[in-house]
Amino acid sequence: MATKRLMTDEQVELLKLVEGADSVELKLTVPAMYGRNAVQALGIDPLEAQIRQVFFFDTPALDLNQAGVVVRARRVQGRGDDSVIKLRPVVPSDLPGRVRQLPEFGVEVDAMPGGFVCSGSLKGIPKADVRETVMGGGRTQKLFSKEQRAFYAEHAPEGIALDDLSVLGPIFVLKLKFAPMDFDRRLVAEMWLYPDGSR
Repeated sequence: MATKRLMTDEQVELLKLVEGADSVELKLTVPAMYGRNAVQALGIDPLEAQIRQVFFFDTPALDLNQAGVVVRARRVQGRGDDSVIKLRPVVPSDLPGRVRQLPEFGVEVDAMPGGFVCSGSLKGIPKADVRETVMGGGRTQKLFSKEQRAFYAEHAPEGIALDDLSVLGPIFVLKLKFAPMDFDRRLVAEMWLYPDGSR
């Protein structure tokens, strides 16, 4: 199957985004039917993977997704909970200086065959327990810091409060950092297990 290649103008745009980003991730999705072959070829040991449980929050009509706002909280094995409010896409040079200078804020470019996207994420450590909040019907806003709540209010569609959002998920994720033989860089492999049974 032919893969779409970036045109010259797109390459220029990508390089401009990279110049203003804090990190770049090169991403490739392996179809489920080739998963076993990929694991064997890369020498991955699945027992070394870290377990994550990811919760997304949105309206039933996915209004946040359509507005380019991502609200997420997750539980990470051996590391604790975290949360993020993400905007996608963004242009780094257009971001307000007060936001860009926050130590919890990062700009990332995700590049994949045929496309790319730049996002800005404001991360935090929830004061409330993610599992107890989600399972017990607690207030979603308690999973986010004051700065995150203000960032959300500034960019979310009008009239949609954090506590109005529905829980999507959870999604179980297995994440593994590893160094393939004869390769001079570390890679990260993730397997996402969706609620409908797909991966």
